[in-house]
Amino acid sequence: MALRLYWIAGGRWGYTACDRTDLVDPGGGCGADRVESLPFGAGWGAVGAGVVLAAVVLHAVRFPGRLASAVSWAAAALLAVLAFPLHLIFELPAALSGRPSDWRDLGGRLALVAGGVLFAGLANASGPRRAPVAAGYRPVPRWARRWAYAAVALPVVGWAVPHGLWALGVPFGIPAGDLNDNRGGLSTWTGVAITLVPPLAGLLVLGLVQRWGQQFPAWVPGLRGRPVPRLLALIPAGAVALTLVTYGVLSGGIAVGRLVTGELSWSEVAQEWAVAATLLVFLGWGVALGVTTTGYARTTRARQEQTATAGMSS
Repeated sequence: MALRLYWIAGGRWGYTACDRTDLVDPGGGCGADRVESLPFGAGWGAVGAGVVLAAVVLHAVRFPGRLASAVSWAAAALLAVLAFPLHLIFELPAALSGRPSDWRDLGGRLALVAGGVLFAGLANASGPRRAPVAAGYRPVPRWARRWAYAAVALPVVGWAVPHGLWALGVPFGIPAGDLNDNRGGLSTWTGVAITLVPPLAGLLVLGLVQRWGQQFPAWVPGLRGRPVPRLLALIPAGAVALTLVTYGVLSGGIAVGRLVTGELSWSEVAQEWAVAATLLVFLGWGVALGVTTTGYARTTRARQEQTATAGMSS
């Protein structure tokens, strides 16, 4: 909030004016120091949101309970969506490989992710007390396993395969001219990172249906065999699933809108069908991850309820 008030007063340190669809001098903030009129969302709108979040924190601390927990969960979900972690999956490897990046944008997104995690912790702490989780593995339903395998396969087939072919110069589902233009600004390491990071990150979904998602493996020092806290798995998985679905729906809606207005033709979609298909890949990936996360939540909650029942009977 202090930083936003500084921007409203005329300062521009840490502020970015980059358009995510057309990055111009991203390392310099895209001319942020020349912006005279600060957008409402970046100024007073953000200050107002900060006041609301501060009120949520005070309410959760003074009046813990189901309402405080629900509102804190809503704040955590909102911050996760605003952070749009999907961008970080691509921007961070690109920045580390030397590609010009906007540190203001990256810093802001990382701060939102951290805020979402903290509000999730607040929601857990302010909610009703639960019985301790019993050690032991409880198998997830078969349908959850199937959705988990789909969540692993989609980024491999729908993302890594076409991007790997593009990195090799194969115009798979995209005009050769567009492919050459896009490859011209990418280094080899950037192309490798963009191709491999999403499917490798997708492998973590298997933890929601395997033993190591409920019990720490034997090779983890000090935690061997102990139960994995549910929120340690549920919060990241839920946030990523929500982000993927949001991205797929919004991007698909924009594409449909451009088709309706005539800005985009069906012939162009046919020429770049592999690019258009990635929107469906993100949507399907998010749905599969969300269903798998639901299966994990139901399984581990059943384990908690079983523990509570055993404690009452004893």
